[in-house]
Amino acid sequence: MFVLLNILLLIYSFTTVLSKFAAEAEAFSLSFFVYYGSVLGLLFIYAIVWQQIIKFLPLTTAYANRAIVVVWGIIWGVVIFKEQINAGKIAGALLVIAGVILFSVADGKEQAQTVKESMLEKKDISEPDNGAGKSTDETTVHGAGKQAAEE
Repeated sequence: MFVLLNILLLIYSFTTVLSKFAAEAEAFSLSFFVYYGSVLGLLFIYAIVWQQIIKFLPLTTAYANRAIVVVWGIIWGVVIFKEQINAGKIAGALLVIAGVILFSVADGKEQAQTVKESMLEKKDISEPDNGAGKSTDETTVHGAGKQAAEE
């Protein structure tokens, strides 16, 4: 699901390229409508697939990964629009990537702990209690009461 999320974000990032092409086209020309129509089409696809992805990933993880769109924006700017890249942009992109990785790793550990706790709760609920689950104090008190009633 993580790979699909990043492919989707790559597609989403391309809408900015199409928007820039549309902005550079003559207003209300055929190319203007083709570019904006393409943006709307991609955003429609993005919305549908995004809804399916967040069924399986925590929303925090999905949103944290959206930051990678900044990196794609830098790449599109350099490759398609021949924009200049400098040390600050590279440092910023690396910082974004590091943040996404750090967040995803931390979220993965949290999810693993939640699953483990959930499995332990199910195990406790599904096992019959034959007195083995009682604390020593409960057994002593109930046992003492039973002895007193028998005497």
